[in-house]
Amino acid sequence: MSAVIHAQSPGPGLLALAAGDRQRVLVFGAAGPVTLGAFLAQAQALADGLPDARHVVHLAEDRHRFLLGFCAAAMRGQIALLPPSGAPGTVAEILQAHQAAGGAYRLDGESIAGATAVQADVAVPSVQANALAAIGYTSGSTGRPQPHTKSWAAFAAGTAQNLAALHDLWGDAQPQIVATVPPQHMYGMELSVLLPLLGGAAVHAGRPLLPADVALALRQAQAPRLLVTTPVHLRALLGSGVELPPLAGIVSATAPLSQELAAEAEARYRTQVREVFGSTETCVIARRRTAQETEWTLLPGVRLTPQPDGTLVQAPHLPQPVVLADLVDVQADGRFRLCGRQADLLEIAGKRASLGDLTRRLLAVPGVEDGVVLQLEPERAGGVGRIAALAVAPGLSAAGIVQALRASVDPVFLPRRLRLLPQLPRNETGKLRRDALLALLDEPEPPHSSAVPEAGGRAP
Repeated sequence: MSAVIHAQSPGPGLLALAAGDRQRVLVFGAAGPVTLGAFLAQAQALADGLPDARHVVHLAEDRHRFLLGFCAAAMRGQIALLPPSGAPGTVAEILQAHQAAGGAYRLDGESIAGATAVQADVAVPSVQANALAAIGYTSGSTGRPQPHTKSWAAFAAGTAQNLAALHDLWGDAQPQIVATVPPQHMYGMELSVLLPLLGGAAVHAGRPLLPADVALALRQAQAPRLLVTTPVHLRALLGSGVELPPLAGIVSATAPLSQELAAEAEARYRTQVREVFGSTETCVIARRRTAQETEWTLLPGVRLTPQPDGTLVQAPHLPQPVVLADLVDVQADGRFRLCGRQADLLEIAGKRASLGDLTRRLLAVPGVEDGVVLQLEPERAGGVGRIAALAVAPGLSAAGIVQALRASVDPVFLPRRLRLLPQLPRNETGKLRRDALLALLDEPEPPHSSAVPEAGGRAP
């Protein structure tokens, strides 16, 4: 069976909730394979017992249970709310925001665990193409999480684009996906929920995180295997030395992937690493083979228009153009380079740099396992915010790291404060919230700390 299946419309204005033969595998794992037909029976049984409400906050982390909850709610015409985290305060805030608009309830893995198939045969349900399917939220890494709506038509169009960008990794066989990213994140939703539902792939039932668990999940998959992950998880896999079975490909997103890390992964696992670029607002819009390319290739139908404060994105799956904060340099052949964000660009003493490039140079210091560079707020009106950094570097000193940075970083951009930590406060997709980083910098230094305040000298 070809895995390149485009969702077919079962009628005017309708879309099938799942594509492909009912006997194809949709979910696999330690408990064995689950066919699409069996899955739909489970989902219908769960749907029959769901509350009457317009919205549902999906909290299940297990991929099988998330898929069941997502499809069961869709069968009842309910809109999925995809929280940026499962923190009680975040979930309560989202629930409260939708109580006045048809009601909302939460659905977690424990609530779904009892779902059983009671129907022998369930037809593939249809959904209104222009109906609202989900509301995703930005990560809040630079501020308060913002909601963004997605229709079923947009999800179907986006899935077709993702297939066009990735299907050469596995050809005509059905890919079996193992994903380390949460399904609530838009990247996780696209590649570990929608690609199995609308694109004919199969997905591992769980959400492995530790390297040994990822390796086990991949061994439970059949070839061709596709690992959907992040730079943080990929770095952990490589550092662990764990052996992986043959891979058709590795897909990475949520944070910049360095060329060095991509090349190391390709050499170690003898496969291709495909990085995808997108956002909650736009979904995936571009791809590149990072080990060999610096430019990004747009997905079919996507157009970029650079603007002074960002980039205008137009695409078939977007109901209207979206402006991203990312700055790009579009090449004559249509490919583009990412130039960072306006907020990430630095100008000190007449010199320019970017926080992204400084972070890349920090991570390139031998012995630095993780790290980030940020600019603090100015201490006085009209002043220049100082550069600070946090790093995970066992056995290194802050002064030693700064000294290593001097070889590639202009002195005006060296961290004036560099704090060493056992780990950075990354969320489930490897992102860092600015407020969490600032809180760590504000904490008093413990006695005999290896952090060195003013490590780079005085700010201009």
